[in-house]
Amino acid sequence: MSILIVDYGMANLRSVQKAFEKVGYAAEITSDPNRLAEADKLVLPGVGAFRDAIARLREAQLDKPILDHVRAGKPFFGICLGLELLFTTSYEDGVYQGLNLFEGEVVRFGDVPGLKVPHMGWNQLCIRRPAPVLRDVLEGGAVYFVHSYYVVPEDPKLIATETDYPTPFTSAIWCENVFATQFHPEKSQRVGLTMLRNFAEIR
Repeated sequence: MSILIVDYGMANLRSVQKAFEKVGYAAEITSDPNRLAEADKLVLPGVGAFRDAIARLREAQLDKPILDHVRAGKPFFGICLGLELLFTTSYEDGVYQGLNLFEGEVVRFGDVPGLKVPHMGWNQLCIRRPAPVLRDVLEGGAVYFVHSYYVVPEDPKLIATETDYPTPFTSAIWCENVFATQFHPEKSQRVGLTMLRNFAEIR
């Protein structure tokens, strides 16, 4: 059962790889679009600007293999920017088109007195739908965030978890074989490692 982590130059890939190793599973890092077709499971991490990320994915010809993987029904896990890229449009420093796997927008936290942006540090999960990756994850479990933007899915049924900052925003989505988080499971200790283990164990 091969797990491939997509390398497009915008994530701390080794930390994701080490997190899988910690729960007993090997995960290989690759930037080769031809290799993605061979993967049983794909992980798309990401840190940085949406504009740069979607441009690099397309330049490296990784966008189509990612979409082909998902449409083939194979398990997929997006992390942070890897969640945002799945949606239609981002408004981060302009207007940019994403992979449009799901309809929705990527928007910035509003200007609220006392609210720090980026949202950085530990915050709690409110579980809306019991996705397979959330098995053994308790309501109120704490995970680690670093982001200024978040997704607003057109279909609220996509929402797996929400998090308050200060009002609820989508912190994870789930649709059949696709699970993606705004937080970093590889930095979220026991709760995050539980999710990665659950993903690795999907058959």
